[in-house]
Amino acid sequence: MSELITAELVDLDLSAETKNEAARSLAERMVTAGRVTDLDGFLADVAAREAQMPTGLDGGIGIPHCRSEHVAAPTLAFGRSARGIDFGAADGPADLVFLIAAPAGADDAHLTILSSLARRLMDPAFTDALRAEANSAAAAALIRGEQAPAPAGTSPSAERNASADRDTADKHVAEEDVAEEDVADEPVTGEPFRIVAVTSCPTGIAHTYMAAESLEAAARAEGVVISVETQGSAGFKPLDPAVVAAADAVIWAHDVEVREKARFGGKPVVDVGVKAGINRPAELIAEARRKAERGEVSRFTDDHDGSDAGAGAGVSGGSAGHFGVRLRTYLMSGVSYMVPFVAAGGLLIALSFAIGGYEIASAPSVADHFAWGEANSWAALLNQIGGAAFGFLVPVLAGYIAYGMADRPALVPGFVGGAIALTIDAGFLGGLAAGLLAGAVVMAIQRVKVHPTLRGIMPVLVIPLLASMVVGFLMFIVVGKPIASLQKALTDGLNGLSGSNAVILGVVLGLMMCFDMGGPLNKVAYAFAVGGLADPTDGSLKVMAAVMAAGMVPPLAMALATTVRSRLFTRAERENGRAAWVLGASFISEGAIPFAAADPLRVIPSVMAGGAVTGALSMAFGSTLRAPHGGVFVVPLIGGPFLYLLAIAAGTAVATALVVILKGMRRSPEETPTAADEPKVPLAA
Repeated sequence: MSELITAELVDLDLSAETKNEAARSLAERMVTAGRVTDLDGFLADVAAREAQMPTGLDGGIGIPHCRSEHVAAPTLAFGRSARGIDFGAADGPADLVFLIAAPAGADDAHLTILSSLARRLMDPAFTDALRAEANSAAAAALIRGEQAPAPAGTSPSAERNASADRDTADKHVAEEDVAEEDVADEPVTGEPFRIVAVTSCPTGIAHTYMAAESLEAAARAEGVVISVETQGSAGFKPLDPAVVAAADAVIWAHDVEVREKARFGGKPVVDVGVKAGINRPAELIAEARRKAERGEVSRFTDDHDGSDAGAGAGVSGGSAGHFGVRLRTYLMSGVSYMVPFVAAGGLLIALSFAIGGYEIASAPSVADHFAWGEANSWAALLNQIGGAAFGFLVPVLAGYIAYGMADRPALVPGFVGGAIALTIDAGFLGGLAAGLLAGAVVMAIQRVKVHPTLRGIMPVLVIPLLASMVVGFLMFIVVGKPIASLQKALTDGLNGLSGSNAVILGVVLGLMMCFDMGGPLNKVAYAFAVGGLADPTDGSLKVMAAVMAAGMVPPLAMALATTVRSRLFTRAERENGRAAWVLGASFISEGAIPFAAADPLRVIPSVMAGGAVTGALSMAFGSTLRAPHGGVFVVPLIGGPFLYLLAIAAGTAVATALVVILKGMRRSPEETPTAADEPKVPLAA
């Protein structure tokens, strides 16, 4: 294996003034050394990588790097600038510049060397030694790891003399590393805070490993146990599932999609860019602690099958590649982005009704008539602002379904298709179809191989243009009208709901709302209800009431269960139960997720039964709701509020009773109820 860097690839007096000049100066040395075959082609690849994200790091370091077909062998060139060069770091220019060149098909061994260098850049002794070194050959040896950094106050030449017997020094370092590992593995009093982390960057060469090193160093300083998974270009070794399960929190420091993210569901997640992992590791650890203390949890589904993992990724897509799983993920993407528009617009509309009555919806435009002292004018203003927000529901749904399928190039055709769905009265179903069509069209266009000169304009011009034309044609001419007819039939069916049919629908909606508590089925039922509010009828208002009532049951039931039979739950669950009262009252179904994650076979069937009872009773009582969110705080806007609250109470009672019975059945008479989380106290003789 050729040496990664030689004395000829070191410039201790780099005279460049800009990052482009610096890259060219160091790349010319690579060309001279026979490491780069095409100077301009390689520099174009470096510039393309720089355009994705600046490569300057705090501490005066610049690391321009790329993978390129114009690189003959993995190579590193180093330059030291007296004046400093701006690489986009927050703390100013860089005086240490490392140009990293990796072949397009670099093997794992070479990339491991590059990742080792990236980690060493986090060591101040290493960078200080490079700033002090006066000899190019010695600087190259230092970078290769063949020479240890000089201790503080020692000249480079004296240090070289002191390290003549490098084998002994390496053995000493290895012994220290083993000692550190032994200390880390020793049992400590009390449970340490445990974090698992994932780091990744677009090329997976430098930032990925620097962020890992930075997080590990900060964790050691904080007394935190951390395990980092580096998802770099050389592939990645997934963390041990047992380590993930034992973690108290998760940190993602990444600029590309985290692979197999579903592993981290049910835990608090700090999600930031890779540079934050390098520059602010202590802050990220502190934020992870705060999220864990608040009991925050996240849910994820894998939306990649590993095909984009890069050479040698070694990712097993598993079920992530199954069409049903990916379809669910795409739909969830659209619904998740739509929900904030629903919450803001719906609550504004609900507030307008509370102030001005339902007839305020027919008020003239406030742009033409607005009286500052009239309550009805303010009510009309709120109603019309909320209506404007509601106007985005279907386009946002379609746009972000497409985005979930094919990333940013699919946003434009997705939004266009969603707007067309509104134009032709295809409604919510039309938005779903438009989003899926837009994503599929963009994915098809992305498979077409184009000349390298066109790649830059494909995502910003060619793909949005062609895909919008195709999606517009399909929505206006082919599929739009049939979907609009289906939407009308569903609306008419809702308007005619009565008696047993309405009760059955309430049961189904209740089961969907409580099965995954904020997951795909929950969101589909919620989106179905919200879609009916755009053109409200008596049937759609009943559906909205049933959906919100059922969605409040899981957290309220778990809160009640932890109150009436606290000994069946762990200390952490009892604390979550106190928070669940507020979450349930606010219609935040996710408040029950910690309980479901810990004991799904008992909790989920119980809350589903309670949700079905509540949904059925709400529909049977004929309760209506014009607000898409708010829980008990929008009770004044509910038709038949007393019976509505009775339906919620009945479902909560059923779910509570079932979960208490099921949890009680699993415990033996002599088992202490808090054995899972409290120390056992020996009984007196």
